[in-house]
Amino acid sequence: MADNARAKRLADLIREVVAQKLQRGIKDPRLGTHVTITDTRVTGDLREATVFYTVYGDDEQRADAAAGLESAKGILRSEVGRAAGVKFTPSLTFVADALPDTSKAIEDLLDRARASDAKVREVSAGADYAGGADPYRKPEDDTDEADDTDEAAEAAEPAQEDGGATGGTGAPGTGDRDGGGTPA
Repeated sequence: MADNARAKRLADLIREVVAQKLQRGIKDPRLGTHVTITDTRVTGDLREATVFYTVYGDDEQRADAAAGLESAKGILRSEVGRAAGVKFTPSLTFVADALPDTSKAIEDLLDRARASDAKVREVSAGADYAGGADPYRKPEDDTDEADDTDEAAEAAEPAQEDGGATGGTGAPGTGDRDGGGTPA
């Protein structure tokens, strides 16, 4: 098992060698200048390499490029082996990169969201707020209500204090059993 740094270096080397060979060394008309190598990944044992590529063109050009890469696989592998100088040259697998298609789909979704937002902006341009311009209470509104409740609480407190003072504190002469008053 090779370390990750070695696998990364080999992957970078494979990407560069394949790109240069496609640009200069292979005379296949199906692999014209519209094939781009986007990424390369090598397994941990350095036995297999996956080369991701994109083709700018229609579906027919993509199919032609895939067939051209498949037919040039042996030449590209021998060129990688010559440049890498490793004991075992990894086998190459070419995979069409889905990144351009995915980014196109995301761009389409973002365009649709922008159009929807523009529609909502147009509809809400002359609309009024459901609860008024500012439906939330302000601190001034809360203090008025708080003052009312404080006044009501203060009015109730003196009645409780007076009732507590006359309710039998055990003072002498009141007839309480603890007070020591005179028997009748």
